[in-house]
Amino acid sequence: MKLNQNLTPIKTALEQFQKHRIVPFDVPGHKRGRGNAELTKFLGQACMNLDVNSMKPLDNLCSPVSVIAEAEALAADAFGASHAFFMVGGTTSAVQAMVFSACKKGDKIILPRNVHRSVINAMVLIGCVPVYVNPGVDKKLGISLGMKLVDVKKAITDNPDAKAVLVNNPTYYGICSDIKSIAELAHKHGMLVLADEAHGTHFYFGENLPINGIKAGADMAAVSMHKSGGSLTQSSFLLCGEKVNANHVRQIINLTQTTSGSYLFLSSLDISRKNLALHGREIFGKVTGLAEYAREEINKIGDYYAYSRELINGDEVYDFDPTKLSVFTLDIGLAGIEVYDLLRDDYDIQAEFGDIGNILAYISVGDRERDLEQLVGALTDIRRRFKRSRVDMLSYEYINPVVEMSPQEAFYSEKTSLLIKEAEGRVSGEFVMCYPPGIPILAPGELITSQAVEYILYAKEKGCSMTGTEDSAIERIMVVK
Repeated sequence: MKLNQNLTPIKTALEQFQKHRIVPFDVPGHKRGRGNAELTKFLGQACMNLDVNSMKPLDNLCSPVSVIAEAEALAADAFGASHAFFMVGGTTSAVQAMVFSACKKGDKIILPRNVHRSVINAMVLIGCVPVYVNPGVDKKLGISLGMKLVDVKKAITDNPDAKAVLVNNPTYYGICSDIKSIAELAHKHGMLVLADEAHGTHFYFGENLPINGIKAGADMAAVSMHKSGGSLTQSSFLLCGEKVNANHVRQIINLTQTTSGSYLFLSSLDISRKNLALHGREIFGKVTGLAEYAREEINKIGDYYAYSRELINGDEVYDFDPTKLSVFTLDIGLAGIEVYDLLRDDYDIQAEFGDIGNILAYISVGDRERDLEQLVGALTDIRRRFKRSRVDMLSYEYINPVVEMSPQEAFYSEKTSLLIKEAEGRVSGEFVMCYPPGIPILAPGELITSQAVEYILYAKEKGCSMTGTEDSAIERIMVVK
């Protein structure tokens, strides 16, 4: 039986709680904002009133029995899952809970190498071992694609003891693998299927979009509500299929998730779920239309390439997310990060990210047609002012990894510091990545190749925001002794 998606149990409980004018002798210490006037002025009194602690009328995130439990049931119903967990540590915590639930130390997990760092961080913490399936690569765009089904099948055949297969659905650029066929294949071999849907919330509610993880048969899916779902930053859902023991998953979540869950985050998830359940089809129809309008206009400019479903080939590009406005920039002679910086610094437009060859403009229900017209106008002007030859421009985003040891073994090994340009041939003991998108160029345990060194130095030169190393200047890297 479908539940009443008009209900918002957490929001309603907070509204009722405020009516009682309870005198607080609990945390947080700002006491409804009275103890921090500057913060209250900055955030607003309503926000401070809602920043409260767990208590009987408001339930407890670690072991919910009332309003949070009701909200979880509504979320599961809305997403078509057997259970939904409210996550207040971002989709990072949801992704890591999936890996922790599926694997233990020494277990193998099959996954594409173009995963978010949260997946590899999970392997560092739990000690499971990656079996990488190199994604396809679009040679023109230089971007990583999805996993070929034949490559996943080979990884499963070669590693029958693997515990799980993880799938990006979609990638940051909007590329989808054939997750339904992958799920069927993995289940035949007794493996769990984990879907990283940090960028796929809308797949559960829109029409004519790629299939969502739960419908495709995934056992667990990490869904980033704050990206395309409209909730507050750092709020996400972890969804479970019918074959997953939700009580065990909650125990796993409680190993790392805070015991002081923010009711600002929780209520934003509650309200946003209601909004998508009732209006998601209309919302994402509008979003898709805006993205398609922008793509058409950008492709009229010349030299830019805003790509979409024409990339679909039934294999490593099994489907494409049409809400993603990914734009290839190298044909105007500028790296994506250079266009990204120009948009922000010269035109007051903040794109989601810029990398070596592309920019991504994240389109959501909050966008307006006139905002997209401003973006198109700025890209037109950038081409007019800055277009140059493509000579000496790096054109690839993905580097095939050479795994020498497990991420955990490398991360916790004895290490020494070397200049990056002198580290070729050594094994990395830490991460190097551009953020966003947060996909490591190097991860602990991987061989530092000449291609990786070239990419890192080039990305730094172009102004990419680099993270991951102990050295904040990203000039040195810790390597395994």
